[in-house]
Amino acid sequence: MTIPRLMCSRSAFGFLAGIAALTVAPPPGYAADIAIPLDQVRIITFKKPVKTVFVGNPVIADITVIDPLHVFLLGKSYGTTNMVALDSAGHETENEQITVLDRPGSVVTLQRGAGKTTLNCSSSRCEMAPTPGDEVTPFAAVTTEIDRRESLSAKAAAGQ
Repeated sequence: MTIPRLMCSRSAFGFLAGIAALTVAPPPGYAADIAIPLDQVRIITFKKPVKTVFVGNPVIADITVIDPLHVFLLGKSYGTTNMVALDSAGHETENEQITVLDRPGSVVTLQRGAGKTTLNCSSSRCEMAPTPGDEVTPFAAVTTEIDRRESLSAKAAAGQ
């Protein structure tokens, strides 16, 4: 069997791949299988109004409802979970996979034997960036300081 020459050319393959991607890809801005970086927020837009939104594992990702068509999605820990949205009648309107990935930017992983420490670096300095899987002692020290700072900020906001 002879394959037509058009089907063998790279431009024809690219054209067909592009057409296939357009027919499979969801509209931009709408919920689909979602990848989000750790510690980042993204706005998810639903095709129709929802009443309830639930995340399978809130340790991995969290949802804050803005209005019936929009939610904030926060990547909290590495992994994959799902998000289910229900309309006012209780019918499922969305059931999408959420994958939390590594942070973008200048992340440096310092490896010492089996232990690792994650740093977030700029052109002038590096700061510890506690990340799941880091060594326990530096991770605990930094997260304790972060918790302490947040507690002081909450007290100040409450006028205490």
